[in-house]
Amino acid sequence: MSFKAYLINQEDTKIVSRFVDMDDAQLDPGEVTIAVTHSSINYKDALAATGAGRIIRRFPCVGGIDLAGRVLATTDSRFSVGDEVIATSYDIGVAHHGGYAQRARVPANWVHKLPAGLSLAEAMALGTAGFTAGLGVVRMEENGLRPGNGPVVVSGATGGVGSLAVDILSSRGYEVVALTGKESESDYLKQLGAREVMLRQSLDLAKIKPLGKELWAGAVDNLGGDVLAWMASTMKQGGTIASIGLAASMSLNTTVAPFILRGASLLGIDSGYIGEPYRSGVWQHLATDMKPRHLAAMTRYIEFDALPSAFDDYIQGRVKGRVVVNISN
Repeated sequence: MSFKAYLINQEDTKIVSRFVDMDDAQLDPGEVTIAVTHSSINYKDALAATGAGRIIRRFPCVGGIDLAGRVLATTDSRFSVGDEVIATSYDIGVAHHGGYAQRARVPANWVHKLPAGLSLAEAMALGTAGFTAGLGVVRMEENGLRPGNGPVVVSGATGGVGSLAVDILSSRGYEVVALTGKESESDYLKQLGAREVMLRQSLDLAKIKPLGKELWAGAVDNLGGDVLAWMASTMKQGGTIASIGLAASMSLNTTVAPFILRGASLLGIDSGYIGEPYRSGVWQHLATDMKPRHLAAMTRYIEFDALPSAFDDYIQGRVKGRVVVNISN
């Protein structure tokens, strides 16, 4: 039986992505075959599909690092035909056929049963972005972050991870300051729960002191580079930073001062390959006490055929919140 897929390939050093027909024999190895109902678009997906970033590690590859659907076949006793499941990250969509296809076959250890409290569509509204934001909050709270410690700043706040982090943190009682370069989205961020919106243009990133004024008990950084260096220099005593992304830069030019004089912690958030018990634990949180209050308001749904036209908005930085792709309802 053939099915529709969005395949990324390399032709004469150029990345070419298009819809194709595939069959089960072309799927990658794995113990669980899934009828995919929904996927999502992450910045990483846009980089992969357009060739704007060196993301794909094997050609050809079906794109989409997130997928959700129902089990069609399995050789793993943890799953049964008909189970609603989700699979995100690992090698999905970069070195293993991903979620932009009506069928997927993946290793059982990459698959999780859909937690009670989430629909398949909601799971993809969260996707890797929601898992990353949730993991960041879990790790920071394990490191001692509490609402009474002081405000938490979130950079890249209008993006998928940023929007979800603002919502999750504010719902847990934190005073959230949203850092963004998009003044036009201030109302959106306040609707998600931000107490204050700070414009990135207001920062003098050319003059970052080793130790600046103590401002933040916590920080969620999606940008890297000078913004992360500024965050480190302005942490309160014992503050904690979740380093999540590198949308601005992979570099970090800072000093040890915040870490040895203020006891600040820089936590690396690996949402790609982190295993148990974190992975299922974070998904359980996202279905219960960390479920974003404004998930529907920050999510836009598109049909599978509209997928190629959506990527440029990510490359140009025009997207806010989350985009879910209806693969086959």
